[in-house]
Amino acid sequence: MSKFFVPANYKSHLSLYETQRAIGELRKTFESKLCAALDICRVTAPLFVGSDTGFNDDLNGVERPVEFDILETKTNAQIVHSLAKWKRYALYAYGFPVGKGLYTDMNAIRRDEEMDNIHSIYVDQWDWEKAISAEDRTEEYLKNTVKGIINALCDTLEDIKKSYPSITTDIKREVSFITSQELEDMYPDLTAKERENAYTKEHKTVFLMQIGGALKSGKKHDGRAPDYDDWKLNGDILIWNEVLQCAFEISSMGIRVDKDALLRQLKEADAEDRKNLPFHKMLLDDTLPLSIGGGIGQSRLCMLILGKAHIGEVQVSVWDSNTLRTGKEAGIDIL
Repeated sequence: MSKFFVPANYKSHLSLYETQRAIGELRKTFESKLCAALDICRVTAPLFVGSDTGFNDDLNGVERPVEFDILETKTNAQIVHSLAKWKRYALYAYGFPVGKGLYTDMNAIRRDEEMDNIHSIYVDQWDWEKAISAEDRTEEYLKNTVKGIINALCDTLEDIKKSYPSITTDIKREVSFITSQELEDMYPDLTAKERENAYTKEHKTVFLMQIGGALKSGKKHDGRAPDYDDWKLNGDILIWNEVLQCAFEISSMGIRVDKDALLRQLKEADAEDRKNLPFHKMLLDDTLPLSIGGGIGQSRLCMLILGKAHIGEVQVSVWDSNTLRTGKEAGIDIL
């Protein structure tokens, strides 16, 4: 059953009409600033990929993709969960040089997603990827990239607040960097989500690093597929959300696996059979470029900047009866 938290005394700063106008302005503004910060340009991307290509993102490894057969090709395709792997192939196929990158509007269906204030079965992201050199595969390069994204985010907020003065959102430019192990050491008695909330409430803007591998406790902070991010060089951007009073993830990103990291993580995840898939073969024979990339939630970002309490206020999806009823009773417009 869905979970719908209604903040005390919540009321949208914008009408439905103003919200639609603000979403359009916000997206255009952020895209422009993100392109400038990361030196990336827009490309066309697929809604679905062949089921046998290995291009689909496996997320945590348990989510079911939406799959269908194609009459003409007599093959199956899957609607993407994200474009984490396809983007790296696109860098190679489109001939992007080191230091240049791409982004696209990614639209996905995640049929097993839980429904709550920040999740629906429809996912929209700016998926981006950038070609890098072997010398760039460092924590410093990762941190500098994160700072560029946060600056683009804060600059966008400033512009939107000029157009819509009723918006009260504040985002801290200074980023606090911490690893998942450091977070567990700091809060050993809390769950992973509780640790994120406690730390982000204090530091406001956080990049939580090194997600995917087992911690000293034997548990993972969170799941990550073994074949895109290097678990030693990845992380989540978390912003403190004053409306929902929680750590609010707007991006999962990282430096992608090289050959050594891929083999190590496939073994750790007991997924070495993937080495025979086309994408993985291209990575292991050095056909694909080294890269860094991530996804930035479009609806998530609109929620955060516009001060919305539910993702259904900024995107159209299919909702269960509890979500629709709770929204109506609270005076929250679910699109």
